[in-house]
Amino acid sequence: MDAIHIRGGNALFGETRIQGSKNAVLPVMAAALLIKDISIIENCPRISDVYHMQNLLTQIGCRVSRADRTLMIDARHVSQDKMSGESVTGMRSSIMLLGAMLGRFGEATLAYPGGCVIGKRPIDLHLNALRKMGVSIKEEEGAFTARAKQLCGAVITLPFASVGATENVILAAVNARGVTVLKNAAKEPEITALCRFLQKAGAVIEGVGGSVLIIQGGSALHGVQFAVPADRIVAGTYLFSVLGTGGHIFLKDAPVSQMKGMLKTAVEMGAEVTASREGLSVLAGPVKKTVPYIKTDVFPGFPTDMQSPLMAVLAKASGTSIIEETIFENRFRIVEELVKMGADIKTDENRAVITGVTKLYGCEVTARELRGGAGLVIAGCMAEGETIVRNRHFIERGYEDICRDYQNLGVNIVTG
Repeated sequence: MDAIHIRGGNALFGETRIQGSKNAVLPVMAAALLIKDISIIENCPRISDVYHMQNLLTQIGCRVSRADRTLMIDARHVSQDKMSGESVTGMRSSIMLLGAMLGRFGEATLAYPGGCVIGKRPIDLHLNALRKMGVSIKEEEGAFTARAKQLCGAVITLPFASVGATENVILAAVNARGVTVLKNAAKEPEITALCRFLQKAGAVIEGVGGSVLIIQGGSALHGVQFAVPADRIVAGTYLFSVLGTGGHIFLKDAPVSQMKGMLKTAVEMGAEVTASREGLSVLAGPVKKTVPYIKTDVFPGFPTDMQSPLMAVLAKASGTSIIEETIFENRFRIVEELVKMGADIKTDENRAVITGVTKLYGCEVTARELRGGAGLVIAGCMAEGETIVRNRHFIERGYEDICRDYQNLGVNIVTG
């Protein structure tokens, strides 16, 4: 059965380890295509999106093998330049292979990527940026072909600090002729991880971590061994879980330096957090304090991926909270399901008004996307009785084993 069963109502206690980052490992895997050598990627999470990316790389001739959380990608003998099928249309992240394929082959034919039900995420930002580097785009029904006789460095200003567009420009620029200056680049930790991986492989990239990146193209790239950083969104999920239930947990390897926006909100809601080199300790009573107003924003603001988990917790806060979603127009898909559990939430375009209730009640709910699914699991931990969350496969796109992690924290939770 594609479901998770939760018996809620108890405080969380215990320790769980935070997995490698989904949002970091996927562009790093794409970057391995640029390296005519073997790349070793450590701390790779065992999630469905990674398996889909493995399939994509295999389709274009890479040899990919893994042992536990270590992934080996041998890109010495790649030859194909076309991708289609379920791995592309079922995973939005396939679009990030565009820049890498242009850098390696000078041509790429891709089916239009899918896998996103939270917003339009148009790829125009990607294509317009790549056009400035000499790429021509031919659109066909359900697919497009991108070609460049010679990728050339350019000065590119993104109209929005898009993570995906930033990644594609970096991947294309590394093998371009000349210097690329990318302005209004996204500053998310996964961008930093991608740049560090490429730098370790021999690429010349300046301004890492800032909004202006300078990439010197044409450097010879060599094989590299690289450890993926821990997943800040997974850590944030469990951080807010204990706010919803009360308790005392330790998140081993939590990337505290990447979680400032989340930690600030958690403290405002009453959590006591203590950071160490080993991870993050969180002590909290069941949530009492509301968040009068919060909006999602690009890094280092409050992440859109944490909006649904926060909403689940606020459903039982005393008073009224307002969440404004500024990144994706369809991030409130969790609302209908939380209302089934007894929540009082009203939406108006990109705003949600949450009036806290004293109790949530277990029932059957349906995950409609990845982070909303995680939010429903949190609500199940907070609710009285049994909650069944359908469509577990959405959650498995980003969480290695969410049931194992919650079991480590004392939750009565199983798949079924």
